[in-house]
Amino acid sequence: MTDVIVCHGAWHQPEHFRALADRLNRDGLSVAIPDLGGLSLPDSHDLVQSMVDSSVRPPLLVAHSNGGITAGTVRGAASMLFLAGWVLDVGESPQGLIVDVQRRTGRAGAPLAVTADADGRVRLDPEAARAGLYADCDEATATRAIELLRPEPPSIFAATPEQAAWRDTPSHYLAAGHDQAIVPELVAAFAARCSTAETWPTGHSAYLSRADDVAELIGRRRGV
Repeated sequence: MTDVIVCHGAWHQPEHFRALADRLNRDGLSVAIPDLGGLSLPDSHDLVQSMVDSSVRPPLLVAHSNGGITAGTVRGAASMLFLAGWVLDVGESPQGLIVDVQRRTGRAGAPLAVTADADGRVRLDPEAARAGLYADCDEATATRAIELLRPEPPSIFAATPEQAAWRDTPSHYLAAGHDQAIVPELVAAFAARCSTAETWPTGHSAYLSRADDVAELIGRRRGV
């Protein structure tokens, strides 16, 4: 039985969430962290959907950042917890929302610097990642998280859901008050789409900077 399924964000991998999973295991919760790196949205949906379908009882989906796009398409979860996650409706894409914010506000909607490698994949600039994703993490945690980052295909910016399962699933949004990866207009819009929401004075990666608090939140949402 799997109590919690974690959907990691773009450029990240399951190892980023190992400490959080270990803490949840100590609390008696079983945790699965599928590797979504490099997968298209249909493929990542199919992977997570198969895990939910095979669970003895409906699990809690925990989705960080871009992982929210996948989680939001999966049906049959007991509930969803978005950790500074993207909550997209049918037909929306990250790039489309970023461009729309820039058009409406005149401000750039994509603060994280990326570069293309020889294979055409996009990589996060390490120092931009440190400032934009891990600013409130201790030095050792931030350095390790940066080491674990992986390149992604540019198609991540064009991922467009064909269904919005979050509309029919109880959901909670944890907004990061000092988020440097998602602009405030989008954070507010995503939070409003969820059943409930709260804001913590953290950066984009509270699962690292406040792992114990996030574990307690997950436990409450799972009913522990």
